Amino acid sequence: MNITDSIYCSQTIAITEQRVLTGDLNEHGTVFGGHLLELLDGTASISAARVARCNIVTAAINQFNFITPLKLDDALTIKTFVSGIGNSSIEVFAKFIGEHLVSGERFLVATSFLTFVITDTQHKSLKLIPQSSEEIMICKAYQKRRLEYQKNIATSKEINNLLAFD
Repeated sequence: MNITDSIYCSQTIAITEQRVLTGDLNEHGTVFGGHLLELLDGTASISAARVARCNIVTAAINQFNFITPLKLDDALTIKTFVSGIGNSSIEVFAKFIGEHLVSGERFLVATSFLTFVITDTQHKSLKLIPQSSEEIMICKAYQKRRLEYQKNIATSKEINNLLAFD
């Protein structure tokens, strides 16, 4: 593979934009959360692929925080970037920004962290370099989030082994 030894967070940025339409809404007149998750996975996978440069799979949406709902005729921007690189995993941070198109007011809709797993055993390890204050703040807490995620995986495995199939 032709991958350098380091990569800047800014080299992994992926952006998706769309206008909120009637078909995006739930019974409360706000954007259906499942629609946001679908858009999130597609956008975040681009950021992860820019690091892996091989096949990846979504392992988990580690955290998703709804902050402010989107309504009809708002615009949505999803911006993602890689926030941590493990041995065979890549963490991606996402922020959802809304815009009231009539007034131009912008607001934070949601934030999220996802983990992708690299399926190619021949991948090259990279050093992630944050530059902006936002990237530095997000990346600084990566190891803490990673440990928490690993604990959650262990707990989930215990629960999964006890689940009934009836």
